[in-house]
Amino acid sequence: MDTVLFHSATAPSPSSMANKRPCPSSSPPPPPPASSSSSSFNQIDHLFDAFLSLADSSSRSHSIDLSFDRLLDSTASDREQALLIDRALRLGSSITEAARRSARKRATKHNSVAWALPPDLTIKVFSMLDSQSLCYAAATCSLFNKCAMDPLCYTNIDLTTVVPKVNNAVVSTMIQRAGRSLQSLKLGIVPGPTISPGSSQPLVYTIRSSVDVSNFSWNDKKTRQGKESPILTRTCLSPLSADGSAAGILLRRLHLYNIERMDSASLCMALSVCPSLIDLEIVGLHVELRQFLTSVGLNCHLIERLFFESSKTGRDDSLKSPTCVDLVNNCPHLTSLSLRGFKLHDCKVRTLVKGFRKLRYVDFSTSYSITGNFLRNLGSTSMGTLLEFLILRDCMHLKETEVARFFTAVLAGDFKCLRHVDISNKEGLASEGDWYNRSYCSSVIPFKQVVEERPDICLLADFPSEGGSFSEMEQIIDSDLNSEIGLPLHHNGHASDSSVFISSSESSYNSDQGSGNEDSRDSSYVIYEESSDELDYFPI
Repeated sequence: MDTVLFHSATAPSPSSMANKRPCPSSSPPPPPPASSSSSSFNQIDHLFDAFLSLADSSSRSHSIDLSFDRLLDSTASDREQALLIDRALRLGSSITEAARRSARKRATKHNSVAWALPPDLTIKVFSMLDSQSLCYAAATCSLFNKCAMDPLCYTNIDLTTVVPKVNNAVVSTMIQRAGRSLQSLKLGIVPGPTISPGSSQPLVYTIRSSVDVSNFSWNDKKTRQGKESPILTRTCLSPLSADGSAAGILLRRLHLYNIERMDSASLCMALSVCPSLIDLEIVGLHVELRQFLTSVGLNCHLIERLFFESSKTGRDDSLKSPTCVDLVNNCPHLTSLSLRGFKLHDCKVRTLVKGFRKLRYVDFSTSYSITGNFLRNLGSTSMGTLLEFLILRDCMHLKETEVARFFTAVLAGDFKCLRHVDISNKEGLASEGDWYNRSYCSSVIPFKQVVEERPDICLLADFPSEGGSFSEMEQIIDSDLNSEIGLPLHHNGHASDSSVFISSSESSYNSDQGSGNEDSRDSSYVIYEESSDELDYFPI
C-alpha cells in the first residue's frame, strides 16, 4: 500500500507532464541553424566535396590508386574491368571540363568588373586592331570574345602573310562576321615585312622563291583528309556575293597579293559585286590585263586608285585601245594609276594618261615597250598640270632623247605640280634608233638645270656603273648644290652606282611625232588625231 502510494505520488500523470514547464538543464541543445550553402547541397554535392578533398595530399592520391586497383581486382571479368576504367575516364573528363568551364566563368566575371570600358567602347578599340591581334583578343576570355564578334571589328580585314597560313574557310568566316560593315579586304602573300604595298619594289612573289619558308612544307599545299589546305583558291572571294552581296556592296578597298590559283573569271565575278570600290590593288595574279580593265570599267565607276602588277613581266600584251577608252569614260575619278610589268605601247599609255583628268600619280615601271613618247604635249594639258608623281623605273625601251625632251618641257614651265620623277634603269636608257646601245650617263638630259630651277622636284636616276661612273655624273651637278638646296637622297639597294636626285618645272615641247608603236593599234579602232590639246572622251 505504501509502495502504491509512493508511486502514485512520485509519478505524475502524462497530462501533468505535458503541462509542466521542462527544466532547462534537462532539455537537449537545439541544432545549429543550417547555412544557406550547406542547405542547398544535395547528396551528390556532399559526395563530390568529399571526393575532391582527397586531392589535397599526395598520400591520398596514392590511396586512390590503391583503392581503384582493389576495385578492379574485385571484378570478375575483363569486360567489367574495361567498363569500370571507361567510367572512371569519363568521370575524370567530366570533372576536368566542369573545372575549366567554372574557371572561365570566374575569369569573365572578374574581367567584367576589372575591365574599365563598357562593351561599346571595347568594340571601338577592337575595331582598330589588325586581324591577327583581334583573334588573339577574342581568345582571351568570354567577355572579349563576345565583343570581338561584333561586325564593326571586321570593318578592315587584313589577312596578308609572308608564307601561306590562311585558307578559304578563315576568309569566309571573317567576311560573314563583317557583313555590310566590311570596307577593306587584304588577302594573299606579301614578299616580306620590308616591302610595303605601293612601293617601287616588285611585289610579285612565289612560294618556291621565298627565303622565309622554314616552317612551311610544300606538301601543305595539298588538302589532306581532316586538314584544310593553307592555300587560298579562286573561290576565296565567293563570300562577297553571298546573302545578296551584303559584304561586297559597301567594300571600298580590295588588295590581293600573289594568290596563285586566282583566275580572271573569279576576279571579275568578285568585282561585279563590289560597285563601291575606290582602291583596288592586284599583284601577281594570273589575270589578263584586258579582261581585268574591262571588268573595272564595267563595275567600279567610283575607283580612285588602281594598282596592277603582272605575274609575267613583259609578256602580257593583251591591252587594246578600245579598252583604254572605255576605262577612261567609265572611271572619271581615277587619281592614281599603276600598271607594272605589262607590255604597254605609248599610244595606249597616252590614251590613259591624257584621258583621266584627275590623275596625279602614274607608275608604268618595268613596262617593256614604253619609249617615253607619250609624254609629248602632256605638260600643257590639265592632266600635266595636276601630275605629281611620274615613275618609269626599269622601262627597257625608255629613250634617252624622250627623257631629255620631257625635262626640257619641265624647264619651259610645264608640270608645275610635279614633285617626284623616277627614271632609274638597271639596264640604262635606250639610245635613239638602237635599243642595244644603252646610255648610263647621259649628257643630253639637263639634270643640272632642272636641279637649279626646280628644287621642289625629287628626281631618281639610278643607273649601273658599267658605261658610266658616279664621278662623271658628279661633274654634271656641282658638288655643293645638294647642300645648298637640301635635296632628299634616295638610294636603291641594287644600284650602287650613278644616282641623280633633282628638282624642276617650266616648258612644253610641241611635237606631233608618233610614238613608234602605232602599228600596235587595232585596225578596227578609229585613231584620234593628236594635237597639243587634250583628247576628249565622250561616253558611248
